[in-house]
Amino acid sequence: MKPVPIDPTELHRQQWRANFREAVLLLPNVVKLLARIVRDPRVPVRTKAFSGAVLLYVLSPIDLIPDFVIGFGKLDDLILSAVAIQHLIESAGPEIVAEHWDGSDASLDLILTAAEMGAEVIPKPLRKMLPG
Repeated sequence: MKPVPIDPTELHRQQWRANFREAVLLLPNVVKLLARIVRDPRVPVRTKAFSGAVLLYVLSPIDLIPDFVIGFGKLDDLILSAVAIQHLIESAGPEIVAEHWDGSDASLDLILTAAEMGAEVIPKPLRKMLPG
């Protein structure tokens, strides 16, 4: 019996679907983690205020890059959200994050990596100016 050749396009689609499914399943844990960190008294108030300001900006109809600009409209929202999440998690510290995380260590690593990648778009000198 001859082996059936694997279509690389189909393999890519399957991998993308699996990654998307995993990300969707992680979303409730990420929301709970962020809510718990914001309520934690050990996290600096300035960091929480910055995260709240980013949330208001993302929800606001006024943007630096209008949402109707195809391909770039949501880019400012995504970058600022990643920076706020990364900053909030970094300010909380690994002990607090681990205490509030409901998922697996591997899924937490995935979240931390994704937030760091998004935050890397902002130059380090600007990120150092964040409240904390």
